[in-house]
Amino acid sequence: MVALLMFAAVCCAAPVGNAISAYVALKTGAQDDGGIAEGGSAADIPPRMLTAYKKAVQQVGKYVSKCQGMRWPILAGIAKVESNHAIGRNIADNGDIRPKIYGVLLNGSGQGGNTTVFPDTDGGKWDGIATGERAVGAFQFLPSTWESIGKDANGDKIADPHNADDAALGAAIYLCGNGRDLTKRSQLKAAILQYNHSNAYAANVLGWIDQYTVAAKDPDLKNVSGKVRTVTEAALSQRGVPYSWGGGNAKGPSTGICCSPSGKSGASIKGFDCSGLTLYAYAKVGISLPRTAAAQAGVGQRIPASLGTGALKPGDLVFYAYAPGRDSTIYHVGIYTGSGQMINAARPGTVIRLDSVNAMSGYAGGARPL
Repeated sequence: MVALLMFAAVCCAAPVGNAISAYVALKTGAQDDGGIAEGGSAADIPPRMLTAYKKAVQQVGKYVSKCQGMRWPILAGIAKVESNHAIGRNIADNGDIRPKIYGVLLNGSGQGGNTTVFPDTDGGKWDGIATGERAVGAFQFLPSTWESIGKDANGDKIADPHNADDAALGAAIYLCGNGRDLTKRSQLKAAILQYNHSNAYAANVLGWIDQYTVAAKDPDLKNVSGKVRTVTEAALSQRGVPYSWGGGNAKGPSTGICCSPSGKSGASIKGFDCSGLTLYAYAKVGISLPRTAAAQAGVGQRIPASLGTGALKPGDLVFYAYAPGRDSTIYHVGIYTGSGQMINAARPGTVIRLDSVNAMSGYAGGARPL
C-alpha cells in the first residue's frame, strides 16, 4: 500500500508515461480501473434485455392490477445480481437466451452456498435435470416458483424462464405480490427479500436499483445557465462515446495509450478517459484544466468531502480517492449535473454516461473551477 501511495492514483492516464492506479473494491459489483462498479447505466445492459424489462413494466398490470411503482430499474437490479443481464449469452430477437442459464444443483452439497436439498418438481423440463432442482434463466427462478408465476410475454404461447420477455414479466409479477406499492422503500425491500431472504442480497439489489434509477433520468438543467450550462452540455453531448485510457483533449475525443493497470489499452479506441472528458468540457469556456484527476483537484474553489455531496453544484468536478483527504491519491473525476448525478467516463469497456455520485467508493469532495 505504501508503494502505491507514492504514485498519482488516477483512473485516467496522463498523455505520456504510465501511472499506477490505486483503487477501492466496492461491496457490490465487479470493478476495474478506478473502483467504479461495473454497470449502473442502461449503457451496460444488452439492448434486448432492457427491452424485456421495459415490456414487463407495461404488461404487469394485466396480472397484478393493484401493483404500483414497478419500473425497469427494479427488474434490472434483480437481473444484474442474478445473471449480470445474461451478458455473454446470445439473446434472440424473440427473447430466447442461449446457452440457457442454470444455477447449481440444490442438493445440499454446499456448492454455491446451498445447504438445503430441493427435490425435483419439473422432471427436468426447465432445469435440464430430473434428479433435483436448480434455478433457471436470467432471473434464476426455481421451476416450482416458475410454474406459479410464469406467463407468456412474447406471444409464442409458451411461458419460458429461458426467454427474456417471459422471465422479466414473471419477475415483475413475483415482486408485485398481491399488489405492493413499490414506490415505498419498505415494500420494495420486502419484495426483494421475498425473492431472496437475505439482507445482504437486498442491500446489493437496492444499490443497483438506485444506480439504474439515476441513469434512467436526464439531468434537469432548467435552472442552469451561462458557463456552467456550457460545460455541462459539452460533457453530456459525449454520452455514448467510448472510454479510452489516456484519450481525450481540449479538442474532443482522441485515441488513448497503453495501458491501464489491468492491461487495457486505449491505443486503438477514440474516446475519453475521466480527466480527458473534464478537460474537454471546461475548454469550451476557456478554462484549461491539468491532464490528471489529482491535479484538477487544485483548480478553483475546493469543496471538502466533509460537507457531503449536498454541497455540490452543477458543473462542479467530483473526485474519488484511494485515501480521501489526501489529494495525491485521487484516481477519478466526473462532472456533477445535480440531483445526485454526474457525467462519467467510468472505466475501460464502458461509454460516457450518467451515474450516481454514490456509485463509487472514496468520495473526496469536489472543485469549482467557475
